[in-house]
Amino acid sequence: MRETFLPFARPDISEDAIADVVDSLRSGWITTGPKTQKFEKSFGEYVGSPYSLAVNSATAGLHLSLLAFGVGPGDEVVTTPMTFAATLNTVVLTGATPVLADIDPVTLNIRPDLIERAITPRTKAVIPVHFAGRPCDMQALEEIVQRNDLVLVEDAAHALGASRRGRLIGSPVGERHAAVFSFHPTKNITCGEGGMVCTGCEEAAEKISVLRQHGMSKGAWNRYAATGNPHYDILFPGLKYNMLDIQAAIGSDQLTRLESFNARRREIVDIYRKELGELKGLRLPPEPNEGDVHSWHIFTPLLDIDLLGFSRDDFMARMREMNIGTALHYQAVHLFSYFGENYRWKRGDFPGAEHVSDRIVSLPLFPAMTDGDVTDVVEAVRRICGR
Repeated sequence: MRETFLPFARPDISEDAIADVVDSLRSGWITTGPKTQKFEKSFGEYVGSPYSLAVNSATAGLHLSLLAFGVGPGDEVVTTPMTFAATLNTVVLTGATPVLADIDPVTLNIRPDLIERAITPRTKAVIPVHFAGRPCDMQALEEIVQRNDLVLVEDAAHALGASRRGRLIGSPVGERHAAVFSFHPTKNITCGEGGMVCTGCEEAAEKISVLRQHGMSKGAWNRYAATGNPHYDILFPGLKYNMLDIQAAIGSDQLTRLESFNARRREIVDIYRKELGELKGLRLPPEPNEGDVHSWHIFTPLLDIDLLGFSRDDFMARMREMNIGTALHYQAVHLFSYFGENYRWKRGDFPGAEHVSDRIVSLPLFPAMTDGDVTDVVEAVRRICGR
């Protein structure tokens, strides 16, 4: 057994990033400023997005995107039950109603055919989630939203560096289309906390820019600078969702390392596949479709709990006893009490998500893992699953 605990995830912050954070602290300009603008520009160039807007979380980005596209009371938004609660929370906070469409049991992504069945005259938007970093069927989703005149907001929290048929996730193609990324410490790159909204819609970008900073007119962030203007207008009620230069300093450096980070993630995934592929009681996540790139934010096998004779939670506890951390992504959201009580969802409503939710586990996966760390995980899984 390992002598030290191996976490499920751990960020890798370079000395250059630390130095840039210190530079911000010493400069006296620590809130939104030139480093945030630099990060936005670099990020937009990387994913191929005309407009990229930094915010303090992906949750904020989802909320702002829905508001910018006019989602509100009386509207319905179709999304997946296999996601973090933030995806639904942001819909609820606009006053709209979340509607769920079940997942494909293999890809764990939302099924386009079930989205179509869920559409009603009240449907305003669709939020697909690129689960674990595997791209959704964007061609099918884009056809659905265009045919039904809907807004498309991609929850791309897991998908930085992923691509579908050669097009990077985050390069929106429609006027009513945005993609939102996360920079939480477990994600493919981090800012400590943070998010980015990418869109091709100038009107939405302008509204998000204002909404994230109290509804203040554009450029008000610079009002305390030597060349800034102290006067500003409030264009509409806004929120406090801006990113700090301290965060952006980390993010800019992390973005330069994304390709190497994701390459190391793929190396670890390849080892897991080789060493765990024949293990009974474990179903590994499938490779992406030909022509697609998976970003491997998380590696999520499903446990055959009937064959193994113990639950997923038992497996996680046994891994912890062997000094190895795991995580649960996710409990199907309709099984949380708030959503059950308010939308009358219950077990049995979305069997695909429920089957996965009861069996899924995330194994350690982060670029700083050594081959020895990976071997420790493999040996622990083999021991627990009986080989």
